[in-house]
Amino acid sequence: MKVEDYSFDLLLGGTDTSTTTIEWAAYELLKRPYLIEKATKELYKVIEAIIKETMRLHPIAALLAPHYAIKDCNVAGYDISKGITILINIDVKGQNFALIPFGYGRRRCPGYQLGLKFIRSILANLLHGFNWKLPPRMKPEDICMKELYGLTTHPKVPLSMIVEPRLPLHLYN
Repeated sequence: MKVEDYSFDLLLGGTDTSTTTIEWAAYELLKRPYLIEKATKELYKVIEAIIKETMRLHPIAALLAPHYAIKDCNVAGYDISKGITILINIDVKGQNFALIPFGYGRRRCPGYQLGLKFIRSILANLLHGFNWKLPPRMKPEDICMKELYGLTTHPKVPLSMIVEPRLPLHLYN
């Protein structure tokens, strides 16, 4: 593989996880409409908390990226031989691991900062620029929060929502 191929994989790999985090944030906010009003009033204070809580409640990746053992070692009581590729399962539900789907330490995702900036910017712009509502006759408790597992974790049932411009229309051009 060429260096350009790795760069493309890096950028492509961050788009699915970022958009899925934004999708889950929309689910969580529409499930609790009072948070939308609060978030738009305190947008820049609250946006980071929304992102972290969304990632805690709905970890985007159940497995961290594969790790390759460069030497024999022992991890958590398990002997790992040189040359073995290991997958690390993460389970952060109910625990306090901030943004663990990005990995940890020196093997953290190289797109970590870019991904967070992307999520922050998109979610802040969506909250600032639009009013979010559920369709008529749909209540917040009707939103299905079941997860569909795969390489990344998506909502099982697509969400219908009504999005209306909040700002003067000329600002959307």
